[in-house]
Amino acid sequence: MTPALNRRDFLASSAAAAALAAAGGSSRAAGALAKNALPAGPQARVTLGKTGIETSLIGMGSGTVGGGQSSNQTKLGVKGFTKVVRHALDHGVTLFDVADQYGSHVYLREALKGVPRDRYQIQTKTHATDAVTARDHLQRYCLELGVEYIDVLLLHCMTKSGWDHEHTGAMEALMKAKEEGLIRAHGTSCHGMDPLKTSAQLPFVEVDLARINPEGLIMDDKKPDEVASVLEEMHNAGKGVIGMKILGEGKINEPGRIDASLRYVLGLGTVDAFIIGFQSTDQVDDILKRTEDAITFLKA
Repeated sequence: MTPALNRRDFLASSAAAAALAAAGGSSRAAGALAKNALPAGPQARVTLGKTGIETSLIGMGSGTVGGGQSSNQTKLGVKGFTKVVRHALDHGVTLFDVADQYGSHVYLREALKGVPRDRYQIQTKTHATDAVTARDHLQRYCLELGVEYIDVLLLHCMTKSGWDHEHTGAMEALMKAKEEGLIRAHGTSCHGMDPLKTSAQLPFVEVDLARINPEGLIMDDKKPDEVASVLEEMHNAGKGVIGMKILGEGKINEPGRIDASLRYVLGLGTVDAFIIGFQSTDQVDDILKRTEDAITFLKA
């Protein structure tokens, strides 16, 4: 596990990053990571940037058409949700993405009852802007999830280029929580190119959940290559990059388009892992097989 980033280090690093950007400095600074090699297969284990967090290449999302404490996954009911989660887990999927907004915390808790904590990784999100609310959310999330720590906690849905100025208190709380071992890494999910670029520059962002697919569907920019360039900057800085909206929230639903999207994302070499909003065991099996085929295609 990497050392915690304290407030003094954070402010100093942020100032340095801002100076580098102003001077037109390259994102390929000393210590930049080489592009990821293609994974051995769909069950491969990966590490999220320089966080030291090891997880599965493919994760399960729980927020398809999510909002108002509901999503397509929670609408499966506890029994249906559990069936998909356990099937995914049995087939090597150990990363589970949840959020307060989706109402999926308690569903995941029930689905993972009896499973050793070190067998899975949890990523969740908070809309908190101040320290008190962020701390309250973290404590509640742990209770709802039935865990003593959360692997990745993100500031949810950043929409402005200056989001960091509005979330200083929350960032400080999450950094302190990492020092206390309550979370293993912190970061952001972004909706928009400006906030995505801000996240690429800030040392606070250790993991970013980014929308990426070759069709520009439900993404921060309709030009996939523009998004990919920012993800490369994040990767070079040692941030963990987790892709989402790989299937455009279900809009990429034809076999050829699904295959093309998987090949695109895997071929970038900068996306460490990606999540799919699985809604059935058949879909888990299908994506695992298609991912295997995509890897084989790219290696040929």
